[in-house]
Order: sequence, then structure tokens, then C-alpha cells
Amino acid sequence: MLKIQDLVTGGFLMATAAIVFYSCQSNVKGAGKEEKKEPVVTALLPIVDSAAIPNDKYGEAVRYGQELMYNTAYYIGPEGINGKYLGNKMNCTNCHQQGGTKPFSFNLMLSHEHYPQYRAREGHVLTLAERVNNCVTRPHNGRPLPLDSKEMVAFLSYFRWINSFVPKDKASKGVKNLEVTLPDVAASPERGEKLYVQHCARCHGTEGEGQLRNDNITYTYPPLWGRYGYQPGSSMHRVIKQAQWLKANMPYDKATWDKPFLSDAEAMDIAAFVNDDSRHPRPDVKNFDYPHVEEKAIDYDKGPFADTFSTDQHKYGPYLPVIGYWENKGWKPAY
Repeated sequence: MLKIQDLVTGGFLMATAAIVFYSCQSNVKGAGKEEKKEPVVTALLPIVDSAAIPNDKYGEAVRYGQELMYNTAYYIGPEGINGKYLGNKMNCTNCHQQGGTKPFSFNLMLSHEHYPQYRAREGHVLTLAERVNNCVTRPHNGRPLPLDSKEMVAFLSYFRWINSFVPKDKASKGVKNLEVTLPDVAASPERGEKLYVQHCARCHGTEGEGQLRNDNITYTYPPLWGRYGYQPGSSMHRVIKQAQWLKANMPYDKATWDKPFLSDAEAMDIAAFVNDDSRHPRPDVKNFDYPHVEEKAIDYDKGPFADTFSTDQHKYGPYLPVIGYWENKGWKPAY
């Protein structure tokens, strides 16, 4: 399972597109009187076509940005040919599948227009370049790219280009991850371990070590914990956040966003097992962010907390009491 790696080979993409139409039917009331019809709402999964990249200097930057998404470790990994910035050999598309264009997979198609934005984790407004470096330093356990580097310019050019395929006058699906129904009980690493063995170990290994490619450059299936896994503080390290991603994408050969394979509870349990720091080591982190505790995500397990709930409950749930507490205080719970 858990193939956090894309099925797309090379560095080029054609994202699968779909159009979903929702229409409201009118009811007839009384003697031939018809209720007013609600407007038809159309939600799109945008099409991205690599053949549309322009053949100019900007297009060169876009193409390199696309290559960086798919082959991050090759270009800027520990033995990168264009710089050694990453601390592990994973690629951006391990989480942002299909170069950030796959719906419900940490989709990046609106990132260009959503930044700068306020980020609670840092407690200030971030530029898109700073957000890119968050990924370089956290999940990739690396050091920041220079803001004026060829690589940073390429990433930003690519994000601008994929944003151009998002319709401006219609709703878009898949920008956020799928929602999961939060259970009344805590997510269980013990239940998750059994599910991991059943669905995930075939790709990511019994020890979460992943499968390194024969060329030793990157992974066919990335590691899920250990020295070369993502850091605590990464989005994937939060149980709800990872469960949302798993629901739409894993097992990679069985699940689709519109036909998930795992139940919501199963996705939560697998995320709990993968992120169980009592048994799974990760790179050491000194700063766990969120300078304003009242803005901290409820499934972020590093204190202090703005509420009275334990570290374990923030880590694994049950989350409904936490949400209720926050709402009763007039706070907006984030997760």
C-alpha cells in the first residue's frame, strides 16, 4: 500500500481530468406552481497539459520546476547534481502527487494565488518561497534554498504555470484533502500496525524503510519513519492530516479519491501507527513551531496546549471532545 510515490514516470505529466456536475431539481407545489430553481453548481477537476508549457525562458523555468517536483533528490538531494540541499532522498511528488496536480493529494494548483498567507505554524505571513523552504527543511530534513536560486525560481514558475489551468469562474475540486469522519474513540497504533502489515508493508517495508532504487538516487517507495523519514512537525506527522491523504490515495493501486479503499477509521489507525514516535524514530527537531498556542492544530502533539487535554489525546484523539471544547470557547479548531 502506501505508495506515497507517483505512478508517473519521467518528469512530465498529464493530470487526469474529470468534471462533476451537481444540479438541483425543482419541486412542483400547488396548482401548477413551480419552485424557483437553484442555480446549477459545477465543480471541476482542472486539466494540466505539459505540452502547453511555453517555448521561452519562462517555459524553461517551468520545465525545470516540474522536473524538480518529480526528481527532487536527483537535482538537490544529498548527492544532487545541482546542489545538496535535502537531508533525505525523497521527492516532492511523494506527497504532492502528479507534480502537485493530483486532486486530494496535497494539491498545489492554487498555491500561487494563495500566497502570501498567514501561517499559524510560523505565526506570521509567509511568502510562497518561504513555504517551499518549509518543505525542504521539514519533510526533506534539509537546508533552505536561496530565495534567488535557479531552483527556487523554477519552483515558483511551475506553481504559477499550473495555477493558470484553474478556472477562475468555477469551483475547483481536489484542492484540499478529503475529509474524514472523526471517530468517537482514539486512533489506535495497535490496530494500525495490523492494517499496515496487511496493506502497506509490501511497498514500504516492515520497518517503514521504503524501497531504495537500484541507482541509490531516490526511492521507488519512500520511507515512512526512521533517520531518512519526514520530520516531526511535517503535515504528514499529524494523524488527521495524514488520514485525509491516505483515504484518497492509498493503497496506491486500489484507492481513488471518489472510491476510497480504506475506511475513515482505518486511515486514522494507520496514520496513528506510522506516526507513533514511541516505536518509530525520526530526525531530531529542536523547534516545534506554533508560537501562539491558541492557533495550534488540535492533532499537533507538541505542547504547550491552549486546552486541558493530554498530549496523547492531541496525538491520537478522540478529537470530538477537543473540538467541542474549542467551539464552546468561541475558538476555531484547526486540523
